[in-house]
Amino acid sequence: MATFSDLMNLLLCFFALLFSMSSVDAKKYDEVAKSFAETFSIFQAGGSAIGDGTMVNNGVSQLNELSVYFSSMGLTEQGSTNNEIQQASDEESDQNASGGMEGEDEKLAEAKEELTEAQLEASEQLAEQIEEMLSETTLGQEIDVDYTSQYVLLTVNGALLFDSGSDTIKEDALPYVDKIGELLVRYADGTIEIEGHTDNVPVGRGGRYSSNDELSGARALSVFDYLISHTSLDPAKIKHSGRGEYVPVADNSTPEGRAKNRRVEVKIYNGLSDSL
Repeated sequence: MATFSDLMNLLLCFFALLFSMSSVDAKKYDEVAKSFAETFSIFQAGGSAIGDGTMVNNGVSQLNELSVYFSSMGLTEQGSTNNEIQQASDEESDQNASGGMEGEDEKLAEAKEELTEAQLEASEQLAEQIEEMLSETTLGQEIDVDYTSQYVLLTVNGALLFDSGSDTIKEDALPYVDKIGELLVRYADGTIEIEGHTDNVPVGRGGRYSSNDELSGARALSVFDYLISHTSLDPAKIKHSGRGEYVPVADNSTPEGRAKNRRVEVKIYNGLSDSL
């Protein structure tokens, strides 16, 4: 008994300590206590039983106006029902959850912004290195360099590489493609994408290709085949596609604009974008 008493005292002290460290919402505690008191007939000292009934031997109270007592069960002093209290509690929980979701959305947006900035910085550094290398050769005047948060873009004029309606790289353009290959081997650790583009002038009848889509795809494939056969680039990291006339960079209504649209683009993805 002494051991048991000591144990009970320790438990009492333990829970008293927990209670002293907790924070209780007095208003909610009051509402819950009133709800229990009305629902389960728990009254303070001096309270009376529900209704005036006659007690029988088995202890069951014969309540007068039972339906009235049943329908009014759970009413607080202010007239609020348990359902209303629960509804208010649910609304508060929803507000807290909504605030938590908004906080998570803000954190996600901040993380995305930081990632984009890091990607842009990586692309900028890669573009500077490529421009420095191109400035040491004649390619600097023939290749435009630009960058986004995902990749560095090299744009080569289509007239420099191909004759009209042809997908065969011109002989005098091969040294340029060789230099591009050296640049890719040196700086492209990730994915490389080669895209062929044309203007909107229809391909002439009787030619090898029936549409600009086929012609642009064949030109991208020709550059891909040449790079694979003349460099140590991994074919698994190089993609090639034909975009036809659908992604113009200039107005196709002028000869100058059409000349700019006839191009080959090489996208060198930076390390961050490639890992993602």
